[in-house]
Amino acid sequence: MFTLLAKNEEETMEIAAQLAQLLEPKDVILLEGNLGAGKTTFTKGLAKGLGIDTVIKSPTYTLIREYTKGRLPLYHMDVYRLEDVGGDELGFEEYLYGNGVSVIEWAKFIEEELPDAYLTIRLVPAGEFYENREITFLPTGERYATLVETLRGILMKEGQ
Repeated sequence: MFTLLAKNEEETMEIAAQLAQLLEPKDVILLEGNLGAGKTTFTKGLAKGLGIDTVIKSPTYTLIREYTKGRLPLYHMDVYRLEDVGGDELGFEEYLYGNGVSVIEWAKFIEEELPDAYLTIRLVPAGEFYENREITFLPTGERYATLVETLRGILMKEGQ
């Protein structure tokens, strides 16, 4: 686990783009944070790092947005609307165990569907006008522990 501070949206996106360089098929990223915390901004950075140049929008009303024109497909999910019903029988396993990267917002509503290993990224607005973001990387499983240590080394080298 480690936490760093992004001073603006551009830094948030650059950190995400660096992470994207390390991602592989079947990787699962859980984004945590309140409304306006920067979850979609972080996803935009992941998409940029994966070579996806499509406009990235929040999937709040569609549940899942698929972006397939990059190094790896990106599946951006917002499962907040499943709070009362859960994710049974919605086919999440096709995404989670498919050939792309799954990014899930509000994953606590589909915990039963999640794989055993994943990377949780917590975004918390900080600073006088909430322009900064504290970004905390919380790995679950050996693959993600290694990934986080590699990312930490890259970001520390670049002075993030």
